[in-house]
Amino acid sequence: MRRTVAATLLTCLVVLAAYYGIFVMNRPASEENIKVGFLFENDESTPYTYNFMLARDALQRRYPDRVEVYTRSNILPEETEEPLRDLIHKGCRIIFCNNYSEQLVSLAGEYPDVTFCQVSFPHSEGTVFPSNYHMFNGAVYQARYISGVIAGMKLQQLIDNRYIRPENALVGYIGGFETPEVISGYTAFFLGIRSVVPEATMKVRYIHAWNNFALEKQTARELIDEGCMVLSHHTDTIGPAIACEEADRPVFFVGYNRSMMDVAPDSTLISLRVNYTPYVIGSVEAVMENRRIEKNVSATAFGNDCVAGFESDWVQLLEPNTALLAPGSREKIDELIAAFRKGSLPVFQGPYTGTDPQNPSNTIDLSTVYKENSTSSSPSFHYILDEGIFVE
Repeated sequence: MRRTVAATLLTCLVVLAAYYGIFVMNRPASEENIKVGFLFENDESTPYTYNFMLARDALQRRYPDRVEVYTRSNILPEETEEPLRDLIHKGCRIIFCNNYSEQLVSLAGEYPDVTFCQVSFPHSEGTVFPSNYHMFNGAVYQARYISGVIAGMKLQQLIDNRYIRPENALVGYIGGFETPEVISGYTAFFLGIRSVVPEATMKVRYIHAWNNFALEKQTARELIDEGCMVLSHHTDTIGPAIACEEADRPVFFVGYNRSMMDVAPDSTLISLRVNYTPYVIGSVEAVMENRRIEKNVSATAFGNDCVAGFESDWVQLLEPNTALLAPGSREKIDELIAAFRKGSLPVFQGPYTGTDPQNPSNTIDLSTVYKENSTSSSPSFHYILDEGIFVE
């Protein structure tokens, strides 16, 4: 009797094991667990990487039991290979990277079963991209332009209140390097300001670094001392915001990558950021489901390269400071976001000409609209306007 029961039990266990094996082998790919790697140039102390970490954290909240995350922080572009290989050996099936290393392209060719996703930047001419290498970015010029309009409205309020004269509507901008990404951003910002205050001028100062708190703060102080009423930046720390907050006169700030309200509550007008969450979650789901990433995210795709703006929530304006904004600013923000969502708001246009700083014989006339991000997620506008912007 015991042998019969044991045999029957053993048979049942074998059948159950076989059934479970068939179930596991045939369950939808979307139910599989997945290891995801993140490689960051900085850490959460810098707004640039902090902003990207928000997408990582959102992924973990979405799939707490199915996604295992591995993070490598403070990795310089020239030091990328070893930590990338470590993430691969950990079993990561998809890896996101926010630094500017071309190492991902070569490793993608070496590991065709791993998906590599990198914030876009101009690669070396002639670079051949493997099918498992992807680029992405938000159309940040849209948010730059709107933040410029809001800064312009503040300047106009100062003019109307006779705090400054129109010819003293001076703006400062701190840039990391003279790249199309930086040039495109500050040009959109300036054109937004000029749409409100045609007399405004802007000083641009490069610090030749992305992440240098002391230098960013010192450069901001210099621009303030030279009379700038509004400052913004394309660098990675809160240094410029602190400089505005500590100034001995009112100076207004537009932040990047995170809200600056906590560190500069009496100076910050508004901040902006790229929202990486839709792409990160959509890409991981695509790998889970064995789908093509570019078919699984709401964006414009150029092959394996994706870009989107306000229409897909890939760029955002953060926490307007209602205590400082000029009257009508909130309504203007809503109006302009709606226009971008409809695709009806050109930015790079007007009575301006520009010159390529790397090739002075290459010029542009903005009487014809220049369409940013029309062929790539990497910003491409790289002309210095011949009037109104002074690069130092």
